[in-house]
This record gives sequence, structure tokens and C-alpha cells, in this order.
Amino acid sequence: MGDWMSEANMTSQAAKSAGEIAYEPTFLEALAPALKDIARHQIKIVVNAGASDPKALRGAVNELLLSQGLASQLKIAYISGDDVLPVIQTSLQSSKNDLLNNTRLPSGMSPKEAWMENVPGIQNAINSLFSVHEFQNLCNGERLRDWDFREDIVGAQAYLGGLGIAAALRSGADIVLAGRVSDASPVIGAVVWWHAWEEKDETWLDKMANAFVAGHLIECSNYVTGGNCTIFKELEAGGGWRDIGYPIAEVGSRGEVVITKQRGTNGVVNTDTCKAQLLYEIQGPCDVTAILDQISVEQIGTNRVRLHGVKGAPSPPTTKIGITARGGYQAEVHWFLVGLDIATKARMLELQVREALSLVGPLTRFHVLKFTLNGTAAEDPTNQTSATVDFRVFAQARNVADIAPDKFLRPIIDLIMCSYPGATFHLDFRQGIPKPVQEYFVTLLPQDMLEHKVHLWDGRDLLMSPPQHTKSWPRQQPSVNEAEHLLRTDWGETVTGPLGWLVHARSGDKGSNANVGFWVRHSDEYDWLRWLLSTDRMKALLAKEYNGKKIDRFELPNLWAVHFLLHDHLDRGVSCSSTYDFLGKNVAEFLRSRHVELPVHFLNRGKL
Repeated sequence: MGDWMSEANMTSQAAKSAGEIAYEPTFLEALAPALKDIARHQIKIVVNAGASDPKALRGAVNELLLSQGLASQLKIAYISGDDVLPVIQTSLQSSKNDLLNNTRLPSGMSPKEAWMENVPGIQNAINSLFSVHEFQNLCNGERLRDWDFREDIVGAQAYLGGLGIAAALRSGADIVLAGRVSDASPVIGAVVWWHAWEEKDETWLDKMANAFVAGHLIECSNYVTGGNCTIFKELEAGGGWRDIGYPIAEVGSRGEVVITKQRGTNGVVNTDTCKAQLLYEIQGPCDVTAILDQISVEQIGTNRVRLHGVKGAPSPPTTKIGITARGGYQAEVHWFLVGLDIATKARMLELQVREALSLVGPLTRFHVLKFTLNGTAAEDPTNQTSATVDFRVFAQARNVADIAPDKFLRPIIDLIMCSYPGATFHLDFRQGIPKPVQEYFVTLLPQDMLEHKVHLWDGRDLLMSPPQHTKSWPRQQPSVNEAEHLLRTDWGETVTGPLGWLVHARSGDKGSNANVGFWVRHSDEYDWLRWLLSTDRMKALLAKEYNGKKIDRFELPNLWAVHFLLHDHLDRGVSCSSTYDFLGKNVAEFLRSRHVELPVHFLNRGKL
């Protein structure tokens, strides 16, 4: 099975015009050479590479089967129902119609004019309307009706569960193609089918929750086998950084989970790689709710980690949806600043760029205009590269004409003869040419508004029912800040150094939110970590990166971990971010580099 979907390609595929390929063609590249073995060994394939057009992907896969003479041997099913753009549009439009139909307005007066004139009954109608048809951004609380890009919506995808996949496999499908299902859905669907789990089973929820967590542990492929992990230096000594293997989730009939990997490959599966992936992947479910308070992981052999302590609860009545809108265009130009007085050189260049851009039009034509210094020049450098800092001019505008080369790139590079000492821009002008950008809005939709269907190879369609037993969970989960009530213990002698000498961490994006989890190597270090990483200390460690938004804090005691959710930290998310860290992967690495007081007797065990 494979997970092709992310918020990056959700938005890029949704914005494609009619007639363009809106599935992930790299899946076909991976599938084609394997098809004969898949047919010979009766291997089942489940992927979400359908992106915004799983039906078209079904056609492309069928062409592959025909070309290899396998069309009679392999049956294809595809999943639909994740495209909820009509639902969003109908809901928004019906809200307008409800207002017009249910409120008496003076002849010729619009609802806005009636509201301005305080026509009797209009305020109650508006309040009722907005309470029923409300879509609130999960990351920043903004209402869809207030979103600047509401009129430019081009796509909306719901995160479907895995039971449609299970139904397809149960019907005999060999290849199941989905679009936007939740990241764990391929694993959930395969496990439910393989073990013939039924909702009437007393242990249904617990088994589903374990399958859900198993899916999250392996869905990012090499992340759980050592990729993007703070144990990376250990990998070099343990086989090398090449050929890091793919993970395997073994899920038993009672929901037992063991994570392992391909034989004969490098990388590693250990408790640290599993903690890293789990802490990064905490997010909302749609098939089941996993209760993680008592989750733990146990090394039971070489490259074998067992999962413990996961409990299940009913799924919420809603599922997450991602709404894509055309956000205009963006461009950027890079300059190189070298040696001394970097801050003053940057200040000079920014002033000159602002003036040059204002001479060809008002700066308000950009809804984003940012100037950033990236990197630091070394003191007494021994080569020019180490003395060089990148200066980035980044802009976004709704209209392409406002950011065209004559309005952005040309005025900026024309400054080369009158700017700071050594003024030099990057010769690759491609980034200075406007490219489309998509804005992204994350919200919730009732699952009973979905039309989740399985389309079989023989023309039959299976309509999946929404969950019958759900539980409404608070949108805001309790934030645990016990660290502020812990008394400082005598940790002995301390020295100042980077947090990452003692503490592992992992971070990543969910919309414009950032998950960041920290954990220690030894149980006796956990109280120190809990005491150290209070919410206030997190704000202090973020320093200039802290944007004043809400921070949630959670503890996972059996993982020796403290997890933070940084609300709206990532400038709108991957599809339109103005930062280099558009995936939020480096939030953790920045925080690990911050200096704190470290107990010497912990350091004596060795630095990470």
C-alpha cells in the first residue's frame, strides 16, 4: 500500500484545469514494473494516488493492465466521495437563499442594506443563518464567510475513512484506488478486510484504534525506519545512510501491532523512530478515536517494536475537509550579502527595494511582501561561502499583472549598481517569474453529508453508510500544563548547552498548525523534561518565532514525551507559505538548538 497524499498535492491537484491529469502519475511508474509479480502472487494494492481524480487513475491503470495482458487477472475498484466542493457550494448558497426566502425585505433592498438599516427580524435571520452554515478554520478559528479567498474556491476534499477500502477488498478487488482518504485509511481498510472485523464485535473500537495508529506509524514510509529522525548519527554507524528500508506493520486479529521493516535494507526500527513518527502524526480521526494517554512502545527484537496501551472510542460525527482557493501569484528574488555589517546591508537593500517597487505601483498590490535574512556569516571566516548570507525578497499578489517581471523582478535587480558593498543577486530568475499559488482552509463537515462510494470493476457501486455510533469531542482538547506546578528538583550540577544534546524532537505541519514532540532517552530524565518544557518556557524558546498564538501542551508519560501543538504557526500552510520551513519539519530542529541548563549527570551518559 502507499500514501501519495499531502496538503501540498491536495491543493495543487485541486487547482488544475479540466483536462489536466489530477492524479499522481508517479504511482503508475511504480506500479508498471511490478504488475506481473502482483498478479502472480495475488498481492493486494491499496493507494490514495487518485488525488483529485481516482476515476481517471482507474482508467490509466486499466490501460497498463491491457498493455501487459493482465486485464482479466486483476480487478480494479476506486473510491469516490472525497470531493465535497458541491456540498460546500450548496451549503453556502443555501444559506443565502434561506436568508432571502425567510426574511421579508423592503422592495429592492439587499440583505446587506437591510442589515445596515436594521430592518426588523434581519439580525435574528443572520444569526440563525451563520450558526447553521458555519465553517470554522481548525487552525486559526477564522470563519469561511470571512475568508478573503472565499469567492475563489476551486476544490474541497474530505478525509474519508478506511471502510470503503475494506468493502472493495471484500468484494474481490485486487487494486483499490482512492483519492483523499485519511493517511491511516489504507492500513485500516486492509486490516478490517483481512481479519473480517465487524462493528458488532465488543473489541471493535480498540482494534480499530490500534490499526489507526499502525497506519500513522508507517504512512510516511521511511520516517519510521530512520528518516527525518534525530537518531540519524546512529544510522551512519549502524549500516549507513543509503538504502533506508520501508516499514511494515504487522497487525494481529486482536489488534496487536508490531512495526518492522524490509529485510536486507539499512535504517532501523526502534522505540525512538516510532516515538518520532507518532508525535508528529497526532491529528483528528474519522473512523475511530484513539485514546493515547497510556500509549507505549517496546523493543521486542532487532527492528521490531510492539505497540501497547492504545484504546478506542467512537469516531466524531465530523471529518476534516481541506478547501482550496486560487490565491493569486507569488515570486521571489535572492541577493547575497557577504562578510561584515550584514544587518546594515540588509536594511539598505530593503529600503531600496521598497522604494523601487513603490515607483511602479502601490505596495498594497501585494498581500504578502517579506524581506528575510537566512543564515549567519561566520566570524573570521576561512572561506567566502561561510561568510555569505541569503537575503530573500518574497511577494504574493492577487493579480498576475501586479507581480509581473516589470513590476517586481526588474525593479529589484536594477538596484545592483547602487546598493550595498558587494551587491550580487542570484542569476536564476525563474523564481522571479510569477507562479500560481493556492490558499488552503481546513474545517469540519458532518460525515452524514458525505457520499462515500466504492465503484467496482463490474459496474456495481457500493454506498458506504456514515458511522452509526459517534461521539462529539470538544474541538479544543484539554491542555495539560502540569509543568508549571512541578517544583524544581535538585538536578545536580548543570551546564548551558543545546536542548538537543539530551532531547529528541520531531515536528511537522497540519494545515498552518505545527506539531512538535520532545522525548528523552531514560525514564529518570522525564520529570526534568516535564519541568523544563512548560508552555511559558516553550514561548521563551520560540523567542522571535513566537507569534502570540495559542499553544497546547500534552504529556505522554509512557513515551517520556511532552507534545506541543502550535496553533497557526506556519503562515497558512504548505501551499502558500512565505517561509522556507513550509512543512514545519525544522521547528523541532530550531528548538533543539536553543540553549538551556542541562544536568551534567544526564550528559555523562553521552550526547545525542
